[in-house]
Amino acid sequence: MTGPRAVVLVGGGQASAVAARTLRRRGYDGAVVVVADEPHRPYQRPPLSKEYLTAGDSSALELLPQAWCADNAVEVRTGVRALKVSSADGCVVLDDGSSVRADAVLLATGARARRRPGLGADRADDDGVYYLRSRTDADRLRPRLAPGGRVVIIGGGFIGGEVACAALARGSAVTVLEAGPVPLARAVGPRLGAACARLQWAAGVDLRVDTAVQGVRRDGGRLLVVTSRGEVEADAVVAGVGAVPNTELAADSGIEVDGGVLVDDRCRTSQDRVFAAGDVASQPSPGAGGRIRVEHFDNASRQAAVAARNILGEAVTYDEPHWFWSDQFGHNLQHIGHAAAGDRMVVRGSLDGDAWTAFFIGGSAGGDRMTAAFALDGGDDIAVARELISMKVTLADDILADPGADLFAAIEELA
Repeated sequence: MTGPRAVVLVGGGQASAVAARTLRRRGYDGAVVVVADEPHRPYQRPPLSKEYLTAGDSSALELLPQAWCADNAVEVRTGVRALKVSSADGCVVLDDGSSVRADAVLLATGARARRRPGLGADRADDDGVYYLRSRTDADRLRPRLAPGGRVVIIGGGFIGGEVACAALARGSAVTVLEAGPVPLARAVGPRLGAACARLQWAAGVDLRVDTAVQGVRRDGGRLLVVTSRGEVEADAVVAGVGAVPNTELAADSGIEVDGGVLVDDRCRTSQDRVFAAGDVASQPSPGAGGRIRVEHFDNASRQAAVAARNILGEAVTYDEPHWFWSDQFGHNLQHIGHAAAGDRMVVRGSLDGDAWTAFFIGGSAGGDRMTAAFALDGGDDIAVARELISMKVTLADDILADPGADLFAAIEELA
């Protein structure tokens, strides 16, 4: 088919893998090269804080198996870092001194764990302090999640909660230190954050809120986390304090960067024939009133597919509501859309119960449009919210709040 004769996908995660599969599935027969700086073949990251951290089974991690790559003529280069995209030369320059021809490039460089000053050495595991972003990170941390061990987690966000689950499953005692009044307050608001806090307490987590971490020190053989409320002893400390987009390659290549690699609604960067997708991409979001950078599996998959299609010359835009999930303490949490200040919240069920959904309506979207939803064991309700967000409408509050109402039937009446 017509189009580029060589596509380079920079990154060893979900976005690169989906882009490679999309290119081949849509009939592209040119060269496809995946460049990954880690020593592992491209793998998915959600299991790193869940089943892979608990059991170490890597069988479900790999995204581009060797057999599939051989059958589909996809070359994967591991352990090599891209230094620069040179449009003038039509290539990607690598740190081993070589370069790869590139008529089109996808930047899927992802993000790295945000380092918290005062927690120990730059190689955090040297001091018993760990971050979790890569397969290597999970392999280092797993042995420290041992029966009878004391694990302290800094940050009560989604990653912190998932690591807490893994540590409990392996027999460790877990303390979570959260600087805010409830976990997840910035992501879902104080009421829903309080409901999530109850999950942690019920599971046996020693969740301490309004507790700012000031540093980590060693006292003889003890590891002590210094907080605003005293010291907490630990055998291992896990810092889950956010992520930083890997924008260095884009910046060094003269591509516009501002809190992420800037892309348009077709995943195009400021440089011709260079695209970006996944955790590193900062995308326009009318619902959010500006740009957002989304660090979730579903976004990486959908953006990568759109980017691949646009590489092939299609005119495809990305405007899907953002969705993610987290499995914690025997429950499933799901979120879709983007709630804004001023949105009203309608709760279906009781936040004190075992299952509930919070719908967000109005705000910056205007009128009575649904903007977002967050649910505990409410996957069907999230599917309803996806439809309503896409349709740019909502249902009456009393219908949404009624646990006995058939929301799918109500949607059909809107059509």
